[in-house]
This record gives sequence, structure tokens and C-alpha cells, in this order.
Amino acid sequence: MEFTGTGLVVEPNASLMPWALIWGFSYLGAAILAILYFIGVKNEKIYGWGSVASIALSTIVSFMALGKVLGGQVIYAASSVTWVPWINIGIGVYLDGLGAIMAVIVSFLSLLIAIYSTEYMKGDWGVQRYFFFFTFFVASMLLLVTADNLVLMFIGWEGTGIASYALIGHWYTDEEEYWVGVPGRKAFGTPMYFEPSHSGVRALMFTRIGDVGLLIGMAALYLLTGTFSIPELAADTGWLATLASKGVLTALLLVFTLGALAKSAQFPFQEWLVTAMTGPTPVSALIHAATMVKAGVYFMLRMAPVFLLGASLPLVASQLQTYFVIIAGLGAITAFMMATMALVSNELKLILAYSTASQLGYMFIGVAAAGVLVSQAHEAAALGVVAGLSHLMSHAIFKAALFLIAGWLIHAAHSRFIDYMGEYAKYMKVTAIAMWLAGLSLMAIPPLSGFFSKELTLKAAEEAHLVWVYALGVITAGLTAAYTLRMILRVMHLPPKKEGHGHPHEAPILMLAPYTLLAILALVIGLAWTWVYPELAKGISETLGIALAVDAVKELYQVSIAATGTIITLGWVAVNFIAVAAIYLALRVDFDSILEKNTIARAIHDFLFDRWYINALIYIVIVGGFAGLSMILAGIDHVIDLAYHAAIPAVFALGAAGLRALHRGKTDYYLMLYMYFVSIILLVLYIIWG
Repeated sequence: MEFTGTGLVVEPNASLMPWALIWGFSYLGAAILAILYFIGVKNEKIYGWGSVASIALSTIVSFMALGKVLGGQVIYAASSVTWVPWINIGIGVYLDGLGAIMAVIVSFLSLLIAIYSTEYMKGDWGVQRYFFFFTFFVASMLLLVTADNLVLMFIGWEGTGIASYALIGHWYTDEEEYWVGVPGRKAFGTPMYFEPSHSGVRALMFTRIGDVGLLIGMAALYLLTGTFSIPELAADTGWLATLASKGVLTALLLVFTLGALAKSAQFPFQEWLVTAMTGPTPVSALIHAATMVKAGVYFMLRMAPVFLLGASLPLVASQLQTYFVIIAGLGAITAFMMATMALVSNELKLILAYSTASQLGYMFIGVAAAGVLVSQAHEAAALGVVAGLSHLMSHAIFKAALFLIAGWLIHAAHSRFIDYMGEYAKYMKVTAIAMWLAGLSLMAIPPLSGFFSKELTLKAAEEAHLVWVYALGVITAGLTAAYTLRMILRVMHLPPKKEGHGHPHEAPILMLAPYTLLAILALVIGLAWTWVYPELAKGISETLGIALAVDAVKELYQVSIAATGTIITLGWVAVNFIAVAAIYLALRVDFDSILEKNTIARAIHDFLFDRWYINALIYIVIVGGFAGLSMILAGIDHVIDLAYHAAIPAVFALGAAGLRALHRGKTDYYLMLYMYFVSIILLVLYIIWG
């Protein structure tokens, strides 16, 4: 395995155009929408289709870039004008296999979601504001994945954060129908239901905590290397050896990665993603399928090859392995934990939110496995990076489809709870087929794309000998099949548990077409995987600076259904699939009755339903702890304030009163006092010296 580093072989070309238009068109669209809003234009079609048009132009340029990259050309375009001269930051575009694919995924899926939004948001009181922030969000995400330096990437990173705050809290008037969680439910006295305005703030705060770590890492890298350029960081990895020699490489990389962990809702930052379901459903599809939560995975994929290039030194390799084992562990814990929560959830979008964080855990496992493999000088090191990117791509497609389907189902039921949904397959045949295709891909059933990408990730963990990570990944695969099948059966085939007010029928074409197309893509990509993917993976690896020295390694990119690990995983998935089908279709188990009669079952259910009580612990320990500390500090401040404004002035006032008593304005009185004190002094001197 040879690691060449893209920065060693790629030179900036002359022109920034047209590649900057990947994000430029969408930023321009957002600016135009803002101007229209401020001059008083109210026609919502102008905003909706204006957003669609600008994102469509970004999509066209993204596909142009991908065509060049697949043809063997890495695009590294930088402006001749230095933006911030004193730290040598310019505006540049960097499109290798990773950047070009990410640009296409983000722009294409955002385009379909924008088209869906034109119908979904029709008549909404904040539709103009919605499309501005939607377009601004897409532009920021495109800037993030195509930037050639860390500062420009961070601007896109923060742009997605600001826009997500506005989109998650879009219905800031906080009507109960827009909440997430069961109204009135509490865990240890902590509310487990959240309003849109609260959820928007939570998303902002959770991700900002991680961003502090990202900024610290960026500053450290600049101090060590004198550059923020991603290709230049890849070209000279001496900074890794410097940090390793001081024994701080693992610690700094973990701090540097906090932003990625928070953005992609990995433990312990997963709580923001769960409550972000208060936003309109297209926002959930945008943030939780194609864009914001993928930013952290993208960061790991972007920086992983840079880290891997420095792994030839034993000291660097040892500390890198420790770092990547920790990342893999966090990914595995998140994947398993969130899957268990999805098993008992009764909110449609909440099930999908748990699933998103869980699947993101697989992506982190893939990237981390690459780091462990390269630290072991394993010839399959590129497998993990490509596996992480593969699952990112397939998950973006099938999860966007599921969220968009959920938006229509919630509209049809007039409720976000699956208890009010049921037997919708009778009225929505196309939607039912689309949900099954996307759901089977999430369950990792062959030949859907989700099967291949998830198996690649597990294969990378297996090759890296991450035994307990691999085991949790396999267990989670079975749980994923269980909660996904439960969701589909409850919504599409079983009668509703509660009487609702919905009138189910097929979605309008502008909503139906996007999610149907995405569901079909999940199948088509899976069917074409065996023939297309090995060469595509090899090309992606090489554009990332990871040259495959052994042709036999190509076999590692192909998932064989006959492989022992795959047979075990599929068998476990089949067990869960059959068990859920039997419980709901054959046995018709009454879980409500069981929970009412069995205290142990109720305790387990509540533990999972209330998210392992992590949210309650955060509020009790961290929020409550800081509130208590604030009260103590406020008390100390009050004491100081009393001393400063009451006690000290009183002492001085008393002293002043005494002095005023001595000063009566009479000369003979002053002479008497003078003689009196002189006499005392003379008497003291006589006593001392005799």
C-alpha cells in the first residue's frame, strides 16, 4: 500500500470558474430571495421555484465536476486574490473523488427535496423565510465539501449551523402539533418533549460545543504548519511526527474531531439530532439525510487520508491507532444505542432520526477502521475510507426517501404518531412500494445499495480486528431490520391503534416523484454495484491520494454473499425480520397490555423510550449543575456586592463621623489634643528607653 498524498501531485489550475459556481449559484439564489423578501414580494411560487432553479444550476456544475474527476482529473482551482493576506487564505475549490461525489450528493438530493418543498410548504405562513434559509443552507454545505482550505470549510460549516437553527425552529410559535416527544412526559422530572424554538437552540448549542474543538485543532495545525490548505497539509505531514514526539497526537486529534462528532450526532452529542424533528419534514430530509449530519463524516473522510500519510513512523502509527480505535468505539456505541431507541418509538420521524444517528455510527466505524488498518501497514487500508463514503452515499439516498415519505404520511394522518396510521398501502400503492424499497435498503437486504455499503463497513472493521466494534455492528444490523420492519408494518399494513382524523390518499406528483425516484435509485445502485463499484472505488481511492499497490486488493471492495461474515450478518437480520413479522402479523402481540402488567418490561421500555435517560442526565448534571454553580456564584457576588455597597461604606462612614467629632473648628481644642497626643508619645518613649 502506497500513500502518495494529493497535495504532492496536484497543482492549482488557473481559473476558479466555473467550479466556484457549485456553491456560488445557490448563494446567489439565497441573496435574491432575501432581497425579494425585504422589498415586500409575497408570491410563494417565486421563492419556491427560485430556490429550485438556483440549486439546479449548482447541481449541473457539480455533475460537470464529477465527470472530470471520474475521467482522472483532480480539480484544484484557487483565486489569484488572497482573501486574508496575513494568514495567506484565499478562496479555492478542491474537487477530488470525495469532493466531487459529495457535491453531487448534496446538490442533487437538495434539488429533489426543494421540489418536494414547493408542494409541502404551500400556504405556510413562513414559506418565504423557509426557502431563503433552505437555499442558504444548501450553498453553505456545498462550500463546506468543496473548499480547499480549513477556514473556508469552517465558514460553510458555520453557515449550515446558522441555517439549521432557523429551519429546525421554523415554526417558532411552538404549537403542540409541531413538537417532538409525548406532551407531558418526563424522565426524572425532566421534560422529554420539545418545542421548535427550544430544539433550534439545542441544535445550535450542541454543535457549537464541538466546534470549539474544531477551532482549537485548526489553530494548532496552523501554528505547526503555517497553512490551512488541505492539499498542503497532505503534502507535508511532519506535524504529525512533531505532535507524536510530544505524546499529544491522540489528544489533539480527538479535540480536532469534536466538531465532526457533534455535527454528525455521535455519542455524546446525539441529543440535538433527535429533537431537531420539530422542523418541517423536508428540513429533516435535508439535514438528516444528505447534508448537515454528513458534514462530520465528510470531515473525517477528508482528513483521514491526511492522517494516514503520516503513519509510516512507529510512534505516529501507535498514537493514530489509539485515536482511531476510540472513534470506532464511539461510532459502534452510537449505532447500537440509537437502534435500541428506535425499537420502541411511536413517532414516525423520531424513528428515522434514531436510525440516522445509528447509520452515521457505521460511517465513523468505516473511516476509523481505515486508520487502524494503515497503522498496521495493512494493504486494505483504503477499504475503510471507501466504505465510509459508500455508506454515506447509499444512506443519503434511502434515508432522504424515507423522510420525504414520512412527511406525506404525517400530513395524511394529521399526526406524527404511528398509532394514528395504518393500512395506508390500500390507499398509497406507489408510496408503499417506495417505502418498502427504501426500508429494505436501510435493513441492508440484498440487492439494495444499503446491503453492500453496510457490509463494506463491517468488512473494514473485521479486517482491522476491531472485534467488539464488529460485533456491535452486526447486532445493530439486526435491530435495524427489526425497527424498520415494525415501522413499515404499523404504518402500511396493520390497522391503526387509535382513531385519527386523516384521509389517506396518494401524494401530489411534486411530492410523490422525488421520493419514488430516490427509492428506485436505492435499488438500481444496488443492482449495478457488483459491476460498477470495484473500479469506481479504486478511482476514488487514488484521487484521495491512496494508491493501490496490489491489484488483488480490488477484491476487498466486492461484497460476497458467500462470505462467512456476511452469512452471519444476513442470518441475524433474517432472525429479527422473521421475529417482528411473527409478532405483528401472526401473533398480534398486545404490547400495551404487557407493559401495563409487567413492571420489568415497563422499566426496559421506559429506559429505551426515554433515550437511556441521557437527556435527563444532561439537564440534571450539566444544565442543573451549571445553574447551581451560577446560584452559588450569584450568592458570592451578592455578598461581595453587600460588602462593597453596604459594609465598607458603613465602616468609612463611621470613621468619618469619628473624625468629624474630633474636628470642631476651635483652635484651643486642637492645641489641647495636640499636647495630649504629644504627652502620650513622650510617655511611651520614656517607658521604652528609660
